[in-house]
Amino acid sequence: MSPEETRTATAPQAPPATPVTVSITRIVQPDRIPEATGWVQAGVNLANRYPGFLGSGWVRSHGTSDEWHMLYRFADPDLLDRWESSPERTAWLAEGRDLVVESRVEKRTGIEGWFDSHENGARGAGSGSDATAVPPPRWKQATSIWVGFFPVNLLFTYLTTLLIPGWTSLPILPKVLITTLTLTPIMAYWVLPLATRLLRPWLNAPR
Repeated sequence: MSPEETRTATAPQAPPATPVTVSITRIVQPDRIPEATGWVQAGVNLANRYPGFLGSGWVRSHGTSDEWHMLYRFADPDLLDRWESSPERTAWLAEGRDLVVESRVEKRTGIEGWFDSHENGARGAGSGSDATAVPPPRWKQATSIWVGFFPVNLLFTYLTTLLIPGWTSLPILPKVLITTLTLTPIMAYWVLPLATRLLRPWLNAPR
């Protein structure tokens, strides 16, 4: 192996990008809800054109509330910054200046972002001052992860034992390696979002 190949093979790998969950709370007057909803959807359509946009939501806590909560996500902070500093977003914000009033903003990264409450708000679709939203207690977050992980791990163990000859006789290191490589993306992309969505009322219940 040549020195160049050695250097290439041993070059440090860049750490994986950390998604950023962005939310924001806005006050909307009841008689301007149709206009505000159209304005927000226009912003989502703009953000969807930018690399790294992973989705969004726009809800309010009950039918008579004037507080609307937007939650959306980008694949990493750099891609989010590209959207936030874009001239398209600046023009979009200017169009909605008379429609809504920002009251609370926040950003979260990594797995904790899945536990953001739509009622806590976070920074992203607009600009404003940062505020501290209260996430669910750590024990509730841990319980939500376990609720998703246990049945998935149980099913995976059952299927591999049943369908893969010699699985039970594998050394523990490759067995754990294969299990985690398989289940981690399943948990991150499907199971954890589903579990937190189903448990959202319990996660966000008053302490």
